[in-house]
Amino acid sequence: MISRNKGFFSVEFMVPILAFLVALISVEIFYATYVRPNAKDFMVKRQILMSQGSGGDFVRERPIYIIIKDHEPQMEIVFCLWGMMVLGYKFIQVTKERALFKQNFIRVQPGERIIPEDALDRYKELRTAVERESRWRERLLPECLLAALHRFHASSSIQDAANAIRERAELAGDRLDSQLSLVRYIAWAIPAIGFIGTVRGIGDALNFAEQAIHGDISSVTTGLGLAFNSTFVGLSMCIVLMFFLHMVQQRQEAFVIETQTYCRDKLIDTMKVPTKDEATGTFA
Repeated sequence: MISRNKGFFSVEFMVPILAFLVALISVEIFYATYVRPNAKDFMVKRQILMSQGSGGDFVRERPIYIIIKDHEPQMEIVFCLWGMMVLGYKFIQVTKERALFKQNFIRVQPGERIIPEDALDRYKELRTAVERESRWRERLLPECLLAALHRFHASSSIQDAANAIRERAELAGDRLDSQLSLVRYIAWAIPAIGFIGTVRGIGDALNFAEQAIHGDISSVTTGLGLAFNSTFVGLSMCIVLMFFLHMVQQRQEAFVIETQTYCRDKLIDTMKVPTKDEATGTFA
């Protein structure tokens, strides 16, 4: 989550690309094996029944594969699945970060206090442990604890140590929020694709207006069906994606707050700056 590797082959860069490819291929397979064959059979059967003047209830049916059979609804589903995969990756990241709350990074005995002179030794000890455990590297909680210990040793101020934790947490919160910008773009793009389908469908319907005047409205209804179906699918996918975006964002914000609480309870509350008399007594 706090990865400093921002190159083209970093995980943060590759995950959205791979997620898009997986979503695109998966949806195309679904359309090729289920949606298009069933939609084609349904349309042929409906035309036969309409030509015979029967099958009124069947003609009025609108199965799901009829609603999503066009290219615009397909891309809307691709984008929604893409956004869900990215959100799933972010959710897994936060879950791994939250698992570190079970670790006891600062081993303090009951009644023991951390003074500035001890902070450097604890900093070195924690730094060694983090470098030894790969799953602790570049995680927010160890970074905050290390920053607080280093600041406490340098300034001999508990307030400065608390400020170091808050600064790291706020920076991580901003970074987490910025990483969701792609999902926000996807959530905006889905209804935009639906609007494109609406415009295309209305345009197709207007091209066959003359046929409708002469009594053949089949082409007009097909175009209007594309227009309304694209809007319907786009808004539906956007609602679903925005709900999960809200859930992941809420979990990220809660994680940042919990990190600050952990650091305050486990570290800041155990810090103490000895008074002059206590310091004199220590060296006496």
